[in-house]
Amino acid sequence: MAREIAIGIQNFSNLIENGYFYVDKTSFIREWWNSGDAATLITRPRRFGKTLNMSMLEHFFSNRFADRSDLFKGLDVWKDEKMRKLQGTYPVISLSFAGVKGTNYLDALMGIKKQIVKVFSGFGEIMTYEGFDRNERAALSKISEEMNDVDAAYSINLLSTLLEKYYNKKVIILLDEYDTPLQEAFVHGYWEELVAFTRTMFNNSFKTNPSMERAIMTGITRVSKESIFSDLNNLMVVTTTSEKYATAFGFTEQEVFAAMDEQGILETEKAKVKFWYDGFRFGTVDDIYNPWSVTLYLDENKFDTYWANTSGNSLISKLIQEGDKGIKIEFEKLLNGEWIEAMIDEQIIFNQLSQNKDAIWSLLLASGYLKVVNAVFSGTSKPSYQLALTNYEVKCMFETMVKSWFAKTGDFGEFVAAMLRGDEDAMNDYINEVALNTFSYFDTGDDATGRRHPERFYHGFVLGLLVDKADSYVTKSNRESGYGRYDIVMEPKNKGDVAVIIEFKVFNKRAGETTLDDTITNALSQIEEKNYDADLLQKGIPKEKILKYGFAFEGKTCLIRKKN
Repeated sequence: MAREIAIGIQNFSNLIENGYFYVDKTSFIREWWNSGDAATLITRPRRFGKTLNMSMLEHFFSNRFADRSDLFKGLDVWKDEKMRKLQGTYPVISLSFAGVKGTNYLDALMGIKKQIVKVFSGFGEIMTYEGFDRNERAALSKISEEMNDVDAAYSINLLSTLLEKYYNKKVIILLDEYDTPLQEAFVHGYWEELVAFTRTMFNNSFKTNPSMERAIMTGITRVSKESIFSDLNNLMVVTTTSEKYATAFGFTEQEVFAAMDEQGILETEKAKVKFWYDGFRFGTVDDIYNPWSVTLYLDENKFDTYWANTSGNSLISKLIQEGDKGIKIEFEKLLNGEWIEAMIDEQIIFNQLSQNKDAIWSLLLASGYLKVVNAVFSGTSKPSYQLALTNYEVKCMFETMVKSWFAKTGDFGEFVAAMLRGDEDAMNDYINEVALNTFSYFDTGDDATGRRHPERFYHGFVLGLLVDKADSYVTKSNRESGYGRYDIVMEPKNKGDVAVIIEFKVFNKRAGETTLDDTITNALSQIEEKNYDADLLQKGIPKEKILKYGFAFEGKTCLIRKKN
């Protein structure tokens, strides 16, 4: 009989007690314990079962669940007699930073303090214990939402000490989504302040804590050691490229297909599920599926962008939208189904994300939006990696993201429609609402020489075309940089539709241009002189079906003209 699919339950006991659909990941408990690692950081994309696995660990080890061995009977971990003896035998400190999303440092810090107070309140037995000395009682009395930053940074160390003294046993510490506040700090501009606090708190909690038996942290990214882990030389870091725990998070293909069989889903649907939700790779294990999307698919029996819709992706959107032309050029390739090549550093240095495009691709890989197609070894110390969009769901997510950029700037769809029907006047009317406003979103300002960056608008415009007309056109860009020519070719998938060639040019006095009319004349002449329509003509598109446009820019002034 098929188990009922329950969505959004991240509490282990709720799933097991109610007999809901659950993929057995309890072998992770044994693998982690047998590793002997004192402190472990595990990074996985969002919605990959991190929180549920942390709940599973808490239910297994915590002495609060000493009488709940029934939760694990019949599961993989219970086959091991040695592990059975460990169930319910440790005091466990479990907290989560998933909800700490302040727009400023004080709000973020208050969010962390609230989590600390919540954890302390769960151990009411220590509040009246008479075995603590005067200093310990004094420190305990300071734990509140109004505590100072020093007391907050030392709080988990303090709780560990008190619990060891009360239970005469060292503690296990579980911290879920450790990097959520740090990502928010980067987006909202208080990175340095939060890093300083976090570094002190983590050092006190995981390094200089003699009452800690073991600890696990989970997150999406591996924040650079220099930022917050500089003092944690006892930390075992497990990323998506590590062999450890490769199948503990996410669903393997075997698990997905077994679940589909259980739910009575037709065999013919398996290829579609693979197309939509496969593509992740942990260690050397291929064909890891997105568990959130698979579970929702099993429940609703229809395909949708379930995982992509669970987050605003504000950081990713910001980095691509405000990135230089190189970022947008590579992103064009990804949206076109191509791969890009980059050097990957699994230590994410957030304060370099705005300057280092490889850091951006590293973040996208860690977050699950990109997958490794191939490693390229050139004889140097480190390989480069060929990267592509993970699967169809991720592609849909990015297309929606690009559309949202243009939704802020006017009706981009009407502008494109005017272009396809050859309405030059309407295009010039729309350009002030669409292109010039879009300039503000894609041009992040002057560089050190005072020059503007029209190529950032150009590549943003290309991304808009790629997404808006993806169903009916193949959009190609020659992707040249600088202040030279910028070609766009829109080839119709239906040969009966019009094709479009666009030449972008920036007003250039050094080329003898005195007005934008000169600039646009040069743009249209170049289309003819370089025979940019040759490929379209060869593919059977009639000459009269090819629309040729020149776009001329001077600052934020734009003029569009069609070749007659």
